[in-house]
Amino acid sequence: MQQIHVDLGKNSYIIHIDRGTLSKFGSIAKNYLSLSKVVIVTNNIVNGLYGDVLKSSLQSVDLETIVIEILDGEDHKSLNGAMEVFDALVDNHITRQSVIIAFGGGVIGDLTGFVSATFMRGVPFIQIPTTLLAQVDSSIGGKTAINHPKAKNLIGAFYQPKFVFIDVDVLKSLPERELKAGLVEVIKHGMIMDSELFYYVEDNLQEIMSVGSQSIEQIVARSCKDKATVIEKDEKEQNLRAILNYGHTIGHGIEAVTDYNIYRHGEAVSIGMAVASRVAVDMGIMKEEVANRQNSLLARCGLLINFPDLNIDSVLDAIHLDKKTNENGRPRFVLPKDIGEAIIVENVTDDQIRNAIMEMKG
Repeated sequence: MQQIHVDLGKNSYIIHIDRGTLSKFGSIAKNYLSLSKVVIVTNNIVNGLYGDVLKSSLQSVDLETIVIEILDGEDHKSLNGAMEVFDALVDNHITRQSVIIAFGGGVIGDLTGFVSATFMRGVPFIQIPTTLLAQVDSSIGGKTAINHPKAKNLIGAFYQPKFVFIDVDVLKSLPERELKAGLVEVIKHGMIMDSELFYYVEDNLQEIMSVGSQSIEQIVARSCKDKATVIEKDEKEQNLRAILNYGHTIGHGIEAVTDYNIYRHGEAVSIGMAVASRVAVDMGIMKEEVANRQNSLLARCGLLINFPDLNIDSVLDAIHLDKKTNENGRPRFVLPKDIGEAIIVENVTDDQIRNAIMEMKG
């Protein structure tokens, strides 16, 4: 068991990482739970696999538990999806003395966090992430959001959870495609700030993919520590935290123009990392062999590193609607200098992005 403290003053919290402890959640987290109602927001898949385990754990410590189930999928991270949860909270007489639990992957975490931040101007919430991507990234840091049809995560708020509870054993039921998509965020952390993590994934990829080994717990804990370090220095993304957006500028654009239903988030970010590294090479910021090493690891994970057959101008238009643009409307790009080191560049032009994509296409 590992506990990572995220030091944000009055918004501080603990990330609890362990194996096989979901059935003990109620007793472990009882100090963070209200004596009123506890609401679990989850999707149909996670609820079918683990819903009874979590609900029984809460009921074992005498907590009234309500389950709100929505359908799985990025298209439910929307105003309609949020309204579905709002309606259920109203119908069940939820108050600020209640606690809402986000029990699922990134979609559930983002949606539930947004609802928690806005319902009655703020209801405490807890993250129990069930995908690798959510465990190493989206459950930590308080970014909550829903999508606008034209741009990902455009409607949201910074709202920190009271507690993050990670049981890595739930990853055993994760489809391989989702596991690979989650590894993108681990590799991202390695590229921008933690070369040792990058090398560890290179050397232990087969064990990591098997999930049952200790390697998966190691990379989850290391990634959580890396992200916590950044968030403690820049909670609301004024400067340093933007470095976590490596690969996301292009990735979010790809997701937006494909209506969020073709590529997993991690798959789109993998392409975005490949594009960003190509831009960095073209600008003389990074050596080509470093980009090749990154792309080789992404490819070994079974991830996408080639730009898809999409209209480049449409992707660029989506990028300009994204939150990660500067005051002049240009994309704020995170570009790697070397493995474990990256910089934020604000003068990347559309032509430079387009040229990098065309080079990738050959």
